Amino acid sequence: MKVAIAMEGPAVSEHFGHCAGYAVYSIENNSALRQEDLANPGHVPGYLPVYLAERGVGVVIAGGMGPRARDLLCENGIEVVVGVGGPIDEVARAFAAGALVGSECVCNHDHCSGDCGSH
Repeated sequence: MKVAIAMEGPAVSEHFGHCAGYAVYSIENNSALRQEDLANPGHVPGYLPVYLAERGVGVVIAGGMGPRARDLLCENGIEVVVGVGGPIDEVARAFAAGALVGSECVCNHDHCSGDCGSH
């Protein structure tokens, strides 16, 4: 599974669409391996969900995000976890270990209980 974390420097960005870029991790066997950093291609409504989906991202983690972006990500098969802050490497490790707690989990996947504590 690939996870993209909205980033501002070494920390999770407060806003998905206006962040500097996305740190992409591969999650396997309860560990997170940083694969690449993607520059934010610009805040164009509707573009980022397709951009990330084309790169195989299955989960996006951010501090916050608007409802339309959440809907578009879910329509592209991408789970959304918001209300997260802190250093991106620590957040990725917590997600991989199933210990990440966000304020809201939005997705269309059967495995998500809605509280993001199920990861």
